[in-house]
Amino acid sequence: MNAFEYRGKTLFCEDVRIDDIVSQVGTPVYIYSKNAILARYRELETAFRDVDTTICFSVKSNSNLSICKILADEGSGFDVVSGGELFRAIKAGGDPSRIVFAGVGKMDREIKYALENDIFMFNVESVAELEHINKLAGEAGKAPKVALRINPDIDAKTHAKTTTGKKENKFGIDLTEAEKIIKQSARYSNVDLCGLHVHLGSPIYTVDPYVRALRKILALIQNCRNEGLDIEYINIGGGYCISYTGEKVIRPKDYASKILPLVKEMQCNLIMEPGRFIIGNSGVLISQVIYTKETIHGKKFVICDAAMNDLIRPALYDAFHRIWPVNTSIQMPEVENPDKTAVKKGMELVDIVGPVCESSDTFATYRALPKVKEGDLLSIFSAGAYGFTMSSSYNSRPRPCEVLVDGDQFRIIRKRETYEDLVRGEDV
Repeated sequence: MNAFEYRGKTLFCEDVRIDDIVSQVGTPVYIYSKNAILARYRELETAFRDVDTTICFSVKSNSNLSICKILADEGSGFDVVSGGELFRAIKAGGDPSRIVFAGVGKMDREIKYALENDIFMFNVESVAELEHINKLAGEAGKAPKVALRINPDIDAKTHAKTTTGKKENKFGIDLTEAEKIIKQSARYSNVDLCGLHVHLGSPIYTVDPYVRALRKILALIQNCRNEGLDIEYINIGGGYCISYTGEKVIRPKDYASKILPLVKEMQCNLIMEPGRFIIGNSGVLISQVIYTKETIHGKKFVICDAAMNDLIRPALYDAFHRIWPVNTSIQMPEVENPDKTAVKKGMELVDIVGPVCESSDTFATYRALPKVKEGDLLSIFSAGAYGFTMSSSYNSRPRPCEVLVDGDQFRIIRKRETYEDLVRGEDV
């Protein structure tokens, strides 16, 4: 579903004009489409329905309670990586029996909190962590399900800072270590070691890395069963790509066509942890132009009221986001190639930047953009995932509000922060 589209010369989210939202809530503002979120969740559900599949939305991609509640009401489980994310998932109505807890550095208090809530499963990333969970579970009189997160040393060909399945990454347990754990599984009598987990990073634009990883896992599962361990679950993580440029990319059915035969061969139930695919293109960040300026060297800047503290992906990952005026007579290209800039009549080459005192506070450089002036609105597309959830109050900038659109209605799902919010909890 393309929830954000231009009708005439103005941008809509579903059946609501972006202008109408901004007139009530101001900028910067994150805007999400409820029906796009549901459409993408259901697309995943349909693609993988040939096996028993539990979809666990990755809370780190967007942790807003209203977003999580939409998915909880739809039947989604949740993938959490901290006690705080677990709290959010439960607060939003998530069923603890459909929550998996991942992450390399689970603290004892987080493990205890998860045990108290009888979550579905821990994804274990080291021997030390397994020992902690086993000890704490024994003390609590619990027997939690555990999946070993395997690091298969597979290069998923994604950004160096978002790849997680290579041997030099901090994530997971290598195959040799996993074999040792399996042989010594009797030592961990307070847990039910019944799953294997592999997550390679994000976004992944081909199915091949999943196939190569699962073939390694297939052999490991057989070894587990030979040692008397009944592996019931295979968790393939997330990482499914979205289009940031408008180009066509593979869809869930394309992943499923290659992944499902291997899952069936494993005779396992499937767990998956999508985040970006569901929420990435279901949200935009709207910003207002504060100033435009041109240097004596001819370099042009569009300075807007959103900044790297609101959306850090371009500064952190050199990530490409399409950016276009909310109101314009110039049509946004169907596909925008970041390496090829076409400057048409009425457009100019600009850097789109924010007010934060860092040179990295830049959303785009040498970007072809219709000419804009002070007060104009810009839409930064594909901002639903790893947008607000990675935001901060750096430079003591209050974080933006978040808005949810459903058909021809919208509501604020997070209030804009105030200066008072910035110092709440501090003392002098």
